[in-house]
Amino acid sequence: MQVIMPKLGLTMTHGTVAEWLKAPGDAVEAEEALCVYETEKVTLELPSPIAGVLTEILVAAGETVAAGTPLCVVESGVRSQSSVISHQSSVGGGTVAATPKARAMAHQLRVDLRQVRGTGPGGRIQAADVRQSAVAAPAPTGATTAGAPLLARGEVKATPLARRIAAAEGIDLHTIPGSGPEGTITREDVEAAVRGQASVISSRSSVTETTQYAIRNTPPAETIIPLTSLRRVIGERMSQSAASAPHVTLMTEAEATNLVSARVQINEELALNVPGASNAPGTSKAKISYNTLFAALVARALKEHPQLNSRLAADGIHLLAQINIALAVDTERGLVTPVLREVDRLALPAIQAGYDALIGRALAGKSLPEDYEAGTFTITNLGSLDVDGFTPIINPPQAAILGVGRIVEKPVAREGAVVVRPMVALSLSFDHRIVDGAPAGRFLQRIKQLVERPMALLVG
Repeated sequence: MQVIMPKLGLTMTHGTVAEWLKAPGDAVEAEEALCVYETEKVTLELPSPIAGVLTEILVAAGETVAAGTPLCVVESGVRSQSSVISHQSSVGGGTVAATPKARAMAHQLRVDLRQVRGTGPGGRIQAADVRQSAVAAPAPTGATTAGAPLLARGEVKATPLARRIAAAEGIDLHTIPGSGPEGTITREDVEAAVRGQASVISSRSSVTETTQYAIRNTPPAETIIPLTSLRRVIGERMSQSAASAPHVTLMTEAEATNLVSARVQINEELALNVPGASNAPGTSKAKISYNTLFAALVARALKEHPQLNSRLAADGIHLLAQINIALAVDTERGLVTPVLREVDRLALPAIQAGYDALIGRALAGKSLPEDYEAGTFTITNLGSLDVDGFTPIINPPQAAILGVGRIVEKPVAREGAVVVRPMVALSLSFDHRIVDGAPAGRFLQRIKQLVERPMALLVG
């Protein structure tokens, strides 16, 4: 049975195979991911329609093909002859949470994800976790003892640990001289190659001191990270935004004393009075984040200043009816901006739940195409990275984007005295074709007012 590149929505015409999670000969279950593919908006996993064996890959990783193009062949009733490590390992009826990159690396290095400790959000396994597990894991059953030659497809002799490290670091074993018995490549040989040095030289080799010095001082090779489709799209859109929209950035600073206090009070109230929720000790409840508060504040300001909630078209400036706020999210694949619709109509718990769902899918690489559609304004928050202020780039075709820095205590002047207050830097980048400096300044001023007086959300 041929598995094709799916067509998601009316606008998708092509997709790119980012990476294969299965190899020819691997067994697959129904709905188990075969590969990761990318559109211009999202990265998704392609599930197998049936249980069977992947017998043939028709499109290589990195290739872009039209929607409807056959990508691989899966046949039922065929027995797999290979040892399979699934990208999602079943544990007690559930699955191991892992990113697509981590799953692909686990398949390549034959690491059992059930034995890997995840360090990502919610215990999700990252690629670095798989690499660390591969380096620390003992030799697989049937492997030769340490120091004995191990043939890989009859090509090169290397110990199992050396082979794992080389695979994790992208080192070609054919380029490494082995210092072990009969020229077997050891862990030390691979580690020396990673550092760009030849610290271990075969006892049978005759190398002069000059050659040794030259080898030891050879600069390390550059590491090349291939561009994914998503990374290319990010680059193209940022270049398009910077080239087509005349950016102007306004900056201000707001006192966050009342915002911090309001968040504490709101979360305390939710912990006590969530309808239908258990108040038993240890019960976990979602807390309102600063991003949720900023989304609510921005939505209020956009209702009062609709010119910032607009886009430029050939027939004029379109003031948009909905307030759909995109939130910048950092993922392993790059920056994405999922959109929560009609934020101005939602209560704080609903805003929090909406963004939690969007961010969860983005981090897991399981975003839906509609998660990125119809955004009218974007918020990007770098406060968790100790960033004070920055100049964000507009997310076209939107008119503006708000950058939020960290909340940090600073000495400020109040009524003739110097006091310490929590302050937050706000930066508004806007398209000067759509908005002039004065109305953009009034919008940013209103956000500052709402940060300093968040209880104003209860009025009107």
